[in-house]
Amino acid sequence: MTPSHTGNPDTIRISPREKILLRASWISTIGNTILSAAKIVAGYLAGSIAVVGDGIDSATDIAISLVMVFTASLVRRPPDKKHVYGYVKAESIAAKVLSLLIFYAGARVLVASGSDILDAINGESAAREIPLPLAIHVTFFSIIAKLALTAYQARQAKRANSILLRANARNMLNDVYLSSCVLLGLFCTFSLDMPLLDSITGLLVSLFIIRGSLHIFKESNVELMDGVNDETVYARIFEAVERVPGARNPHRTRSRQIGGMYMIALDIEADGNISLREAHAIAEAVEESIKEAIENVYDIVVHVEPSGHGSQDEKYGINSSS
Repeated sequence: MTPSHTGNPDTIRISPREKILLRASWISTIGNTILSAAKIVAGYLAGSIAVVGDGIDSATDIAISLVMVFTASLVRRPPDKKHVYGYVKAESIAAKVLSLLIFYAGARVLVASGSDILDAINGESAAREIPLPLAIHVTFFSIIAKLALTAYQARQAKRANSILLRANARNMLNDVYLSSCVLLGLFCTFSLDMPLLDSITGLLVSLFIIRGSLHIFKESNVELMDGVNDETVYARIFEAVERVPGARNPHRTRSRQIGGMYMIALDIEADGNISLREAHAIAEAVEESIKEAIENVYDIVVHVEPSGHGSQDEKYGINSSS
């Protein structure tokens, strides 16, 4: 795959991947807005603080979705003199912001649940009123709707190979767990008269949410630090070079990810007595061989050197003998 932004800089051609990112972002925004409003309104009407809190947590998803929409629009911008590789790395920056928002939501639930548990231990917890059945109905509906949104986001993330969509799908799954805990707490309040169980479960869920945010933060670091998630990409590059007649000793091979795609640079050796035209043909054949072996290639740069010219003491990159 080559960069989708070509031609007149005033004309932006939307790639299939960007269309997926935009559509998934808008669906997430609309769905979360509906669910958040429904839970906050129903929570107030039913007298359930848990449901209101769950609705406020969903409101953070609206902010996350708006970040996604903004990012989806930003990555469409074509390369310019300041950003010659384009703006696709904005997706990783947005994923970093997303992880911080998720961490905040998890920490807020952690503090609230921990406070309730400490109050109960100290005998300071106030008696709770039984919420109206509306609280259970809207929470159950939100779980079903959020599961559908989660499945959709995860499916689109796989299609687009998007860190941001994967992060949003993971966050939505966390919301399902959180809403399930709220539902369990309501059930205990209605049937077992054990409201403390709601706080304990909320504490466990908050730890799970925080763990997920840290995972997203760590995953986004790979692209921002010019790394790769799949280190086997180097073995596939070397195998692709070996299939090209005249190309030898791939070395100083560097690969990094840009918006889920690979930017690859490497040096190869060829007979020093061949013509420039022949060396260029070998380099082009190496590019095509790598593209056949590796999906989602953003760009490839191949440098051809005379045989024996390559150094084993290069500071950067991977050698085929490593």
